[in-house]
Amino acid sequence: MRVDERRRLGGSAVEVTALSLGGAALGGLYAPVSGAAAAATVARALRRGLHHLDTAPHYGAGTSERRLGAAVRAVAGEVVVSTKAGRLLVPRGPGEPPDDAGFPGEPEFRRVWDFSADGVRRSLSESLDRLGLDRVDVVYLHDPDDHEEQVYAEAYPALARLRDEGAVGAIGAGMNQAAMLARFVRRLDLDVVLCAGRYTLLDRSAEADLLPACLERGTSVVAGGVFNSGLLAGGTTYDYAPAPPRLLAEAERLRAVCAGHGVPLRAAAVQFAARHPAVASVLVGCRTPAEVDDNADSFERDIPGALWTELEAEPEAEPEGGRP
Repeated sequence: MRVDERRRLGGSAVEVTALSLGGAALGGLYAPVSGAAAAATVARALRRGLHHLDTAPHYGAGTSERRLGAAVRAVAGEVVVSTKAGRLLVPRGPGEPPDDAGFPGEPEFRRVWDFSADGVRRSLSESLDRLGLDRVDVVYLHDPDDHEEQVYAEAYPALARLRDEGAVGAIGAGMNQAAMLARFVRRLDLDVVLCAGRYTLLDRSAEADLLPACLERGTSVVAGGVFNSGLLAGGTTYDYAPAPPRLLAEAERLRAVCAGHGVPLRAAAVQFAARHPAVASVLVGCRTPAEVDDNADSFERDIPGALWTELEAEPEAEPEGGRP
């Protein structure tokens, strides 16, 4: 597979690359990242052919958007940018503690959930200010787990109107669960969904309903969290928490299966989701140029068909999904 292969999102005119850069790490997820390192990471991603860059206000309370926007403005050529709506950033009051959001050292803002029509429009406007861009290509509703009815009543109509007006090219929703995304796909006219962690070598729960719904409705999938926050890339965390012993053992078993075919587990993990016909792009979070290179090399590595046959015949671990 080629990193820079272009795939269209649903019925929109937006085309994304088969491998895309996720911006959570650029905002300092779990560990600080310097502005220079973030800029170098985005520059390397673009050189390697990852021309779809994803961010969100949530990532470092605007830090990721500012850094990604600065990097995009510094280069020539076509870049597809996506961001998200659902959390507005409000200055913290005197003595108000920071959000416990996993982004140490972020600016002094607190996150306020807002899936109202006005909140969606305000979120996009403020994102454009932070990015320093006139428009973005894709806007997702971000983690509306506890706001499903408001999505139907307010947030989705506002996004659809922005798409109709040409303010954005494609619209969707991004979540760490598959069930609600499947309901959105069946009830709404979405171009794309970003499904994190639910179609991986450890959790294939998106196969049950979401992926068939997307094929039926012509909705594209961007697959995030393909390493389940680290466990499938040599780490010990699963969905942003220490992995339980059972999943540590399952990851080790998968690693041994891959080694039997001379393939690193992380290469199989990053390519697994891309094999499904509903998946337009695989989204990987990188905090250094070296991580970009490793992910790009893993995505383009030749993997023997016998390994896929063996992996796809294996029973996957029971889903233990959560959200950060």
